[in-house]
Amino acid sequence: MTQAHAGMVPFITAEEINEMVTQLAREIERDYTGKDLVMVCPLKGSVPFFSDLTRQLQLPQTHDFVYLTSPKGEAVRILQDLTVDITNRHILIVEEIIDAGRTLSFLKTRILASSPASLKVVTLLDKPARRELPIKPDYVGRTIDDRFVIGYGMDLDQVGRNYRDIYNYAQ
Repeated sequence: MTQAHAGMVPFITAEEINEMVTQLAREIERDYTGKDLVMVCPLKGSVPFFSDLTRQLQLPQTHDFVYLTSPKGEAVRILQDLTVDITNRHILIVEEIIDAGRTLSFLKTRILASSPASLKVVTLLDKPARRELPIKPDYVGRTIDDRFVIGYGMDLDQVGRNYRDIYNYAQ
């Protein structure tokens, strides 16, 4: 990988990410065996984690994608809504990182309005120091301090989503 920005330093390796994904998959399998599971991927950043996690899970699953936007200082808007009927189904939102929690809170409220059987959240990275709303994920790969990270779906001005490793970006 050619570093796109000065100030990027290695933070989590691809091997460590794979270990976290595998561990999360085993935890989810214990909770969802025999259940009708719908995996929801918020676009764009969650795609690498979602892809790896769904392949690791040894469970029947349905996939759906939502695209939400939440520009700073503006309300969250839905650009692409769910296309699957989620009524009475078990929903798992797959996030690459949770920090402020505004978009996730909006998505959870939207999903709960459709009367699912259950709703849980899995995140690769949890950054509670940035939380603006009281959101607590059900499954966490790793809790991190307040740092800006790039790679494995997370970007800086749309650059870096394809990096296999996660980098800390110190401006």
